[in-house]
Amino acid sequence: MKLADMVCAGALLLLAGGAAAQDGGKSIQKTTISLGTATQGGGFPLYGNAFAEVMADADPALSIQPRNTKGSSENIPMLEAGQLDLALVAGESFYQALEGIGRPRVNLRILTAIYSSAGMFAVRGDSPYRTIQDLVGKPIAFGAKGSGIPILSRYMLDGIGLKQDEDFKSIYLDHAGDAPEMVLDGRVAALWGAGIGYPGFTTLAKSPAGVRFIAPTADEIARMSAKHAFLKAMTIPAGSYPSQNAAINSMGSWSFILTRVDLPDDVAYRLARTLHGAEATFCKKLAQACETTAANTVAAVPGVELIHPGVIKYFREIGVVK
Repeated sequence: MKLADMVCAGALLLLAGGAAAQDGGKSIQKTTISLGTATQGGGFPLYGNAFAEVMADADPALSIQPRNTKGSSENIPMLEAGQLDLALVAGESFYQALEGIGRPRVNLRILTAIYSSAGMFAVRGDSPYRTIQDLVGKPIAFGAKGSGIPILSRYMLDGIGLKQDEDFKSIYLDHAGDAPEMVLDGRVAALWGAGIGYPGFTTLAKSPAGVRFIAPTADEIARMSAKHAFLKAMTIPAGSYPSQNAAINSMGSWSFILTRVDLPDDVAYRLARTLHGAEATFCKKLAQACETTAANTVAAVPGVELIHPGVIKYFREIGVVK
Protein backbone atom coordinates (compact mmCIF):
# COMPACT_ATOMS: atom_id res chain seq x y z
CA MET A 1 0.00 0.00 0.00
CA LYS A 2 1.31 3.46 -0.90
CA LEU A 3 2.05 5.91 1.92
CA ALA A 4 -0.73 8.28 0.77
CA ASP A 5 -3.20 5.41 0.82
CA MET A 6 -2.09 4.44 4.32
CA VAL A 7 -2.60 7.99 5.57
CA CYS A 8 -6.04 8.13 3.97
CA ALA A 9 -6.99 4.78 5.49
CA GLY A 10 -5.85 5.97 8.91
CA ALA A 11 -8.01 9.09 8.64
CA LEU A 12 -11.01 6.99 7.74
CA LEU A 13 -10.43 4.72 10.72
CA LEU A 14 -10.47 7.73 13.03
CA LEU A 15 -14.09 8.38 12.18
CA ALA A 16 -15.49 5.15 10.87
CA GLY A 17 -13.67 2.92 13.31
CA GLY A 18 -12.17 -0.45 12.55
CA ALA A 19 -14.00 -2.64 15.03
CA ALA A 20 -17.46 -4.10 14.76
CA ALA A 21 -19.54 -4.44 17.92
CA GLN A 22 -22.12 -7.14 18.47
CA ASP A 23 -25.70 -6.16 19.27
CA GLY A 24 -28.18 -9.02 19.45
CA GLY A 25 -26.06 -11.04 17.10
CA LYS A 26 -25.85 -8.18 14.58
CA SER A 27 -22.57 -6.57 13.69
CA ILE A 28 -22.42 -2.79 14.28
CA GLN A 29 -19.68 -0.69 12.73
CA LYS A 30 -18.19 1.51 15.43
CA THR A 31 -17.66 5.22 14.85
CA THR A 32 -14.56 6.14 16.82
CA ILE A 33 -14.04 9.76 17.89
CA SER A 34 -10.93 11.08 19.63
CA LEU A 35 -11.44 13.56 22.50
CA GLY A 36 -8.65 15.67 23.99
CA THR A 37 -9.03 16.47 27.71
CA ALA A 38 -6.16 17.61 29.99
CA THR A 39 -3.79 16.33 32.69
CA GLN A 40 -5.00 13.82 35.26
CA GLY A 41 -6.49 15.34 38.39
CA GLY A 42 -8.23 18.23 36.65
CA GLY A 43 -11.86 18.81 35.75
CA PHE A 44 -11.55 18.08 32.02
CA PRO A 45 -10.52 14.39 32.30
CA LEU A 46 -13.30 13.84 34.85
CA TYR A 47 -15.84 15.34 32.47
CA GLY A 48 -14.38 13.71 29.35
CA ASN A 49 -14.49 10.21 30.79
CA ALA A 50 -18.09 10.65 31.94
CA PHE A 51 -19.02 12.08 28.53
CA ALA A 52 -17.53 9.05 26.77
CA GLU A 53 -19.43 6.63 29.01
CA VAL A 54 -22.78 8.39 28.60
CA MET A 55 -22.38 8.61 24.83
CA ALA A 56 -21.49 4.91 24.56
CA ASP A 57 -24.52 3.92 26.64
CA ALA A 58 -26.81 6.10 24.53
CA ASP A 59 -25.38 4.93 21.20
CA PRO A 60 -23.34 1.67 21.40
CA ALA A 61 -22.01 2.27 17.91
CA LEU A 62 -20.29 5.47 19.09
CA SER A 63 -16.88 5.13 20.71
CA ILE A 64 -15.53 8.33 22.26
CA GLN A 65 -11.88 7.86 23.20
CA PRO A 66 -10.62 10.43 25.75
CA ARG A 67 -6.96 11.33 25.51
CA ASN A 68 -5.00 13.11 28.24
CA THR A 69 -3.25 16.22 26.92
CA LYS A 70 -1.65 19.31 28.41
CA GLY A 71 -5.04 21.03 28.27
CA SER A 72 -6.60 23.84 26.28
CA SER A 73 -3.36 25.31 24.93
CA GLU A 74 -2.43 21.97 23.36
CA ASN A 75 -5.95 20.92 22.40
CA ILE A 76 -6.54 23.87 20.08
CA PRO A 77 -3.51 23.29 17.80
CA MET A 78 -4.14 19.53 17.85
CA LEU A 79 -7.68 20.14 16.58
CA GLU A 80 -6.35 22.50 13.91
CA ALA A 81 -3.84 19.85 12.81
CA GLY A 82 -6.52 17.15 12.63
CA GLN A 83 -4.88 15.17 15.45
CA LEU A 84 -8.10 15.25 17.47
CA ASP A 85 -11.75 15.16 16.45
CA LEU A 86 -13.06 16.85 19.61
CA ALA A 87 -11.43 18.61 22.54
CA LEU A 88 -12.37 20.33 25.78
CA VAL A 89 -11.29 23.97 25.78
CA ALA A 90 -11.63 26.60 28.50
CA GLY A 91 -13.53 29.75 27.62
CA GLU A 92 -10.55 32.07 28.08
CA SER A 93 -8.33 29.99 25.80
CA PHE A 94 -11.04 29.94 23.14
CA TYR A 95 -11.58 33.69 23.49
CA GLN A 96 -7.87 34.38 22.99
CA ALA A 97 -7.72 32.08 19.97
CA LEU A 98 -10.82 33.69 18.42
CA GLU A 99 -9.27 37.14 18.88
CA GLY A 100 -5.88 36.02 17.57
CA ILE A 101 -4.13 36.94 20.83
CA GLY A 102 -0.59 35.56 20.64
CA ARG A 103 -1.47 33.37 17.64
CA PRO A 104 -3.40 33.41 14.32
CA ARG A 105 -7.19 33.49 14.65
CA VAL A 106 -8.61 30.02 15.17
CA ASN A 107 -11.00 28.26 12.79
CA LEU A 108 -12.80 25.61 14.84
CA ARG A 109 -16.44 24.84 15.63
CA ILE A 110 -18.45 24.28 18.81
CA LEU A 111 -20.16 20.99 19.57
CA THR A 112 -21.55 22.04 22.95
CA ALA A 113 -21.01 24.30 25.93
CA ILE A 114 -20.11 21.98 28.80
CA TYR A 115 -20.27 23.99 32.03
CA SER A 116 -19.72 27.41 33.51
CA SER A 117 -16.40 27.89 35.27
CA ALA A 118 -16.57 30.35 38.15
CA GLY A 119 -13.03 30.86 39.44
CA MET A 120 -11.94 30.94 43.08
CA PHE A 121 -9.16 29.99 45.47
CA ALA A 122 -9.28 27.21 48.04
CA VAL A 123 -7.28 27.14 51.28
CA ARG A 124 -7.17 24.80 54.27
CA GLY A 125 -10.09 25.20 56.63
CA ASP A 126 -7.70 26.43 59.37
CA SER A 127 -5.91 28.90 57.09
CA PRO A 128 -5.67 32.54 58.23
CA TYR A 129 -6.30 33.77 54.66
CA ARG A 130 -9.78 35.05 53.86
CA THR A 131 -9.48 37.48 50.93
CA ILE A 132 -7.62 37.63 47.63
CA GLN A 133 -5.51 40.46 49.04
CA ASP A 134 -4.45 38.14 51.89
CA LEU A 135 -2.91 35.82 49.28
CA VAL A 136 -0.72 38.48 47.64
CA GLY A 137 2.95 37.49 47.90
CA LYS A 138 2.10 33.88 48.82
CA PRO A 139 2.88 30.70 46.84
CA ILE A 140 -0.22 29.70 44.88
CA ALA A 141 -0.85 26.59 42.76
CA PHE A 142 -2.56 28.14 39.74
CA GLY A 143 -3.18 24.89 37.87
CA ALA A 144 -1.55 22.73 35.25
CA LYS A 145 0.80 24.14 32.63
CA GLY A 146 -1.08 24.64 29.40
CA SER A 147 -4.57 24.44 30.91
CA GLY A 148 -7.16 27.19 30.71
CA ILE A 149 -7.50 27.46 34.51
CA PRO A 150 -4.46 29.79 34.96
CA ILE A 151 -5.66 31.96 32.07
CA LEU A 152 -8.97 32.58 33.86
CA SER A 153 -7.17 33.64 37.03
CA ARG A 154 -4.85 35.92 35.08
CA TYR A 155 -7.79 37.84 33.59
CA MET A 156 -9.71 38.00 36.87
CA LEU A 157 -6.70 39.22 38.86
CA ASP A 158 -5.86 41.76 36.17
CA GLY A 159 -9.39 43.12 36.62
CA ILE A 160 -8.51 44.19 40.17
CA GLY A 161 -5.02 45.44 39.34
CA LEU A 162 -3.01 42.36 40.29
CA LYS A 163 -0.40 40.62 38.14
CA GLN A 164 -0.42 36.86 38.58
CA ASP A 165 3.29 36.30 38.04
CA GLU A 166 4.47 39.39 39.91
CA ASP A 167 2.12 39.81 42.87
CA PHE A 168 2.03 36.09 43.72
CA LYS A 169 4.58 33.28 43.86
CA SER A 170 2.88 31.47 41.00
CA ILE A 171 3.33 27.73 40.64
CA TYR A 172 2.25 25.85 37.50
CA LEU A 173 2.01 22.09 37.77
CA ASP A 174 2.72 19.16 35.48
CA HIS A 175 -0.35 17.46 36.94
CA ALA A 176 -3.34 19.33 38.37
CA GLY A 177 -3.91 16.52 40.85
CA ASP A 178 -0.74 17.46 42.76
CA ALA A 179 -2.22 20.72 44.08
CA PRO A 180 -4.37 19.53 47.03
CA GLU A 181 -1.45 17.78 48.77
CA MET A 182 0.65 20.91 48.31
CA VAL A 183 -2.00 22.95 50.13
CA LEU A 184 -2.32 20.36 52.89
CA ASP A 185 1.43 20.14 53.58
CA GLY A 186 1.97 23.90 53.36
CA ARG A 187 4.02 24.12 50.18
CA VAL A 188 1.42 26.51 48.80
CA ALA A 189 -1.06 28.77 50.56
CA ALA A 190 -3.90 28.07 48.14
CA LEU A 191 -4.88 26.39 44.92
CA TRP A 192 -6.85 28.01 42.14
CA GLY A 193 -9.68 26.23 40.36
CA ALA A 194 -13.06 26.77 38.80
CA GLY A 195 -16.59 25.50 38.53
CA ILE A 196 -18.69 22.80 40.17
CA GLY A 197 -17.04 19.48 40.93
CA TYR A 198 -13.43 20.65 40.47
CA PRO A 199 -11.44 17.60 41.68
CA GLY A 200 -8.83 19.55 43.66
CA PHE A 201 -11.51 21.39 45.60
CA THR A 202 -13.34 18.15 46.34
CA THR A 203 -10.14 16.52 47.63
CA LEU A 204 -9.47 19.43 49.98
CA ALA A 205 -13.07 19.53 51.17
CA LYS A 206 -12.91 15.83 52.09
CA SER A 207 -9.59 16.15 53.95
CA PRO A 208 -9.47 16.33 57.78
CA ALA A 209 -8.28 19.95 57.46
CA GLY A 210 -11.37 20.92 55.47
CA VAL A 211 -11.53 23.78 52.99
CA ARG A 212 -12.37 27.46 52.81
CA PHE A 213 -13.09 29.14 49.48
CA ILE A 214 -11.89 32.63 48.63
CA ALA A 215 -13.78 34.39 45.83
CA PRO A 216 -13.84 38.04 44.73
CA THR A 217 -15.96 40.50 46.66
CA ALA A 218 -18.93 42.26 45.05
CA ASP A 219 -16.76 45.30 44.38
CA GLU A 220 -14.00 43.16 42.87
CA ILE A 221 -16.55 41.37 40.65
CA ALA A 222 -17.75 44.75 39.35
CA ARG A 223 -14.18 45.85 38.59
CA MET A 224 -13.39 42.57 36.79
CA SER A 225 -16.53 42.85 34.69
CA ALA A 226 -15.78 46.45 33.77
CA LYS A 227 -12.32 45.60 32.45
CA HIS A 228 -13.03 42.23 30.80
CA ALA A 229 -16.55 42.09 29.40
CA PHE A 230 -16.27 38.43 28.33
CA LEU A 231 -16.10 37.43 31.99
CA LYS A 232 -19.55 36.81 33.44
CA ALA A 233 -20.89 36.91 36.99
CA MET A 234 -21.57 33.33 38.10
CA THR A 235 -22.71 31.55 41.24
CA ILE A 236 -21.58 28.20 42.62
CA PRO A 237 -24.65 26.88 44.48
CA ALA A 238 -24.48 25.83 48.12
CA GLY A 239 -23.70 22.14 48.48
CA SER A 240 -21.57 21.97 45.34
CA TYR A 241 -18.71 20.79 47.58
CA PRO A 242 -18.71 18.95 50.92
CA SER A 243 -19.34 21.36 53.81
CA GLN A 244 -20.02 24.28 51.44
CA ASN A 245 -23.11 25.66 53.15
CA ALA A 246 -23.54 28.92 51.24
CA ALA A 247 -23.59 29.92 47.60
CA ILE A 248 -20.38 31.50 46.29
CA ASN A 249 -20.50 34.43 43.87
CA SER A 250 -17.63 34.87 41.46
CA MET A 251 -16.67 35.47 37.83
CA GLY A 252 -15.93 33.09 35.02
CA SER A 253 -16.82 31.85 31.56
CA TRP A 254 -18.18 28.79 29.75
CA SER A 255 -15.96 25.94 28.60
CA PHE A 256 -16.72 24.09 25.40
CA ILE A 257 -16.24 20.90 23.44
CA LEU A 258 -14.76 22.11 20.16
CA THR A 259 -14.56 20.15 16.91
CA ARG A 260 -12.09 20.29 14.05
CA VAL A 261 -13.54 22.45 11.31
CA ASP A 262 -13.81 19.58 8.81
CA LEU A 263 -15.67 17.15 11.08
CA PRO A 264 -18.43 15.81 8.78
CA ASP A 265 -21.86 17.33 9.31
CA ASP A 266 -23.52 13.95 9.77
CA VAL A 267 -21.06 13.01 12.52
CA ALA A 268 -21.59 16.31 14.36
CA TYR A 269 -25.37 15.91 14.01
CA ARG A 270 -25.22 12.39 15.43
CA LEU A 271 -23.04 13.51 18.35
CA ALA A 272 -25.41 16.38 19.19
CA ARG A 273 -28.52 14.21 18.93
CA THR A 274 -26.98 11.52 21.15
CA LEU A 275 -25.62 13.96 23.72
CA HIS A 276 -28.72 16.08 24.17
CA GLY A 277 -30.98 13.07 24.09
CA ALA A 278 -29.08 11.87 27.15
CA GLU A 279 -28.95 15.18 29.09
CA ALA A 280 -30.83 13.79 32.10
CA THR A 281 -28.59 10.71 32.29
CA PHE A 282 -25.43 12.83 32.04
CA CYS A 283 -26.70 15.12 34.82
CA LYS A 284 -27.22 12.14 37.14
CA LYS A 285 -23.73 10.87 36.41
CA LEU A 286 -21.84 14.14 36.94
CA ALA A 287 -23.12 17.25 38.73
CA GLN A 288 -21.35 19.76 36.49
CA ALA A 289 -22.77 18.04 33.41
CA CYS A 290 -26.24 19.28 34.39
CA GLU A 291 -25.23 22.48 32.59
CA THR A 292 -24.51 20.62 29.34
CA THR A 293 -27.74 21.44 27.54
CA ALA A 294 -28.68 22.60 24.06
CA ALA A 295 -30.25 25.76 25.49
CA ASN A 296 -27.11 26.64 27.47
CA THR A 297 -24.97 26.13 24.38
CA VAL A 298 -26.98 28.65 22.37
CA ALA A 299 -26.84 31.13 25.28
CA ALA A 300 -23.11 30.66 25.98
CA VAL A 301 -21.52 30.79 22.52
CA PRO A 302 -19.92 34.05 21.33
CA GLY A 303 -21.97 33.67 18.12
CA VAL A 304 -24.20 30.93 16.72
CA GLU A 305 -22.12 30.91 13.54
CA LEU A 306 -19.39 29.20 15.60
CA ILE A 307 -21.62 26.19 16.30
CA HIS A 308 -20.94 23.28 13.94
CA PRO A 309 -23.46 23.18 11.04
CA GLY A 310 -24.38 19.59 11.90
CA VAL A 311 -25.22 20.67 15.45
CA ILE A 312 -27.21 23.65 14.17
CA LYS A 313 -29.30 21.27 12.04
CA TYR A 314 -30.20 19.30 15.18
CA PHE A 315 -30.85 22.47 17.20
CA ARG A 316 -33.29 23.65 14.52
CA GLU A 317 -35.10 20.32 14.69
CA ILE A 318 -35.62 20.66 18.46
CA GLY A 319 -36.43 24.37 18.26
CA VAL A 320 -33.58 25.95 20.24
CA VAL A 321 -32.51 28.00 17.19
CA LYS A 322 -34.59 29.25 14.27
